Amino acid sequence: MFDKLLIANRGEIAVRIIRTARRMGIATVAVYCDTDADAPHVEAADEAVNIGPPPATSSYLLIDAIVGACRETSANAVHPGYGFLSERADFGEALRDAGITFVGPNPGAIGAMGDKLESKKLAAEAGVSTVPGHVGAVSNTDEAVAIAAEVGFPVMIKASAGGGGKGMRVAGSADEVREGFDLARSEARSSFGDDRILVERFIESPRHIEIQVLGDKHGNLIHLGERECSIQRRNQKIIEEAPSPVVDATLRTEMGDQAVALARAVDYDSAGTVEFIVDPDRQFYFLEMNTRLQVEHPVTEFVTGVDLVEQMIRVASGERLALRQSDIQFRGWSIESRVYAEDPHRGFLPSIGRLSRYRPPAETADIRIDAGVAEGSEISIYFDPLIAKLVTYGADRAAATDTMQVALDNYLIDGIAHNIPFLSAIMNEVRWREGQLSTNFIAEVYPAGFEPLDPGASIREALAGVMLSIEIARQDRLRSMHGRLEDPNPEPRSDWSVKVGAEQVGLQLVDEIRRSPLRFEARSEETGRTFRVESHWRPGDPLWSGAVDGQAMTVQVRPVSAGARLSWRGIDVLARAMSRRVGELDALMPDRTETDSAMLLRCPMPGLIVSILVEVGQTVSAGTALVVVEAMKMENVLRAERDAIVSVIKATPGDVLAVDAVIMEFAAE
Repeated sequence: MFDKLLIANRGEIAVRIIRTARRMGIATVAVYCDTDADAPHVEAADEAVNIGPPPATSSYLLIDAIVGACRETSANAVHPGYGFLSERADFGEALRDAGITFVGPNPGAIGAMGDKLESKKLAAEAGVSTVPGHVGAVSNTDEAVAIAAEVGFPVMIKASAGGGGKGMRVAGSADEVREGFDLARSEARSSFGDDRILVERFIESPRHIEIQVLGDKHGNLIHLGERECSIQRRNQKIIEEAPSPVVDATLRTEMGDQAVALARAVDYDSAGTVEFIVDPDRQFYFLEMNTRLQVEHPVTEFVTGVDLVEQMIRVASGERLALRQSDIQFRGWSIESRVYAEDPHRGFLPSIGRLSRYRPPAETADIRIDAGVAEGSEISIYFDPLIAKLVTYGADRAAATDTMQVALDNYLIDGIAHNIPFLSAIMNEVRWREGQLSTNFIAEVYPAGFEPLDPGASIREALAGVMLSIEIARQDRLRSMHGRLEDPNPEPRSDWSVKVGAEQVGLQLVDEIRRSPLRFEARSEETGRTFRVESHWRPGDPLWSGAVDGQAMTVQVRPVSAGARLSWRGIDVLARAMSRRVGELDALMPDRTETDSAMLLRCPMPGLIVSILVEVGQTVSAGTALVVVEAMKMENVLRAERDAIVSVIKATPGDVLAVDAVIMEFAAE
């Protein structure tokens, strides 16, 4: 076994690998770029080496820097995690030449399977069902358009060396192929150092289901069942689960056998994943093979009890695989939610900044958190926006979903925008609960984008009760402070108007208020319903935990002027408890409207200006591409919202802009 393991990665996956290595008694070395000097993975490792400045092309993608760090620290093995150099055959070869063990598959398998072009050919030869498409790299946009017309629209344009949704575009027309080809090639070049692109038929309304395989250097190969990864946005997985609600024992065996056959064809000798798409008729097609550990591997670990990182380390050291196919038993259900630094209410645009507050839920036997951040960590523009992975387990899918909902309620992040409200809303969707999934799930359930959820009458009443309990607790705190004049009315009033969002909820206290914990009953004037509120909440607590009418709730509380912002299961509202008279007057206040800024193009996320696609004086129509902005390894095209004339351009390529910075101004035609 190795004496010292270097992790050629950053963030949550580096921390996760260090955790297993430490349990196995292996010393660890972290590498980091300048902006990651204080990152948790650096602190978690026994040693750390600076390998350069950001971005990844100047640090984490430099093979010589990684090999140099191994020599400096006498590390005799390297685990690449996922992304960066994990699927580069030349990286494995460089380590081998330096006498350092690569914790991953042999370079030949990486070269064959890590290349989407080569892997598709080998899959067909191994008898694996493949997606119709052009077998070979596409050299330019004209060729891409011609191939797309031959294959048939829509088509998938994707980087041969890609992964994680980078370098991938779906195109439904020749114009979309031209635009998508250039963007995919640019993303592939910056993310993987390889800009080869392939084009294949896009299977509509598919499920994305993958098989985990595991092999050793002695010819032993098994699979560990499937993961469903159909909840995606822009080809980026958001929520994964194991097993899949659509896969039965027969289909699992068929897919598993094909995955193992493909792995055997290239003498695969580590953990890897064979990805399939499954159409509505349950026909499956090979998509690609990822010759590395997957982001979503924890759900497989939960349902099989196998530590995949440990297995990778053991087989890399030459040990025989101790597991046989018959040893793999599937128990229960596991779900993973990826917590991203992105704003779901602004088209999921990346968000950067400092985590002013970061308090994840407590880890238990059924809740696991793989995180690469801590309170005070900085989310930068240079790397993937993944903050953490929240993984839950249950006896069945419903139990795992319920645990996920509660865990998301308790996941507190401030300082940046994040997708927790969106994740929480999905857990409540009927289609999710019924397992009716496809890669179009998000587009179909949220066709206009994700908007703040309307709480509805019953939840609005519950949140009004929460806000009233907060206000009563605040008043109790004020009355207990020394030096205040004695209150002639020590008990709170009985008549209240609680504003939840834009709606007023009239509440009447119908019984004596009890303390420790705070308990009261209130009657809603709108519905006549009487309900009980109970909570231990104290002023300053970021989470309100209690029960409303017997239903347990954990609501996130953020103080605002004269009230609080309440967040619960995708609902985010401003609330304020006031006297009945103040409520009547508040209802008469006019709504404040925002100034029209439609004649300005603002940067929707902090990012780097890659290119300006128009000139001053140019007439543009709605939908015209104006600017390409890169943030967190993704290139985003900003388009005109209406017909106009470009009057001023305030940015140039290479500028790094803050969110809402003005890029250009327009004049009416």
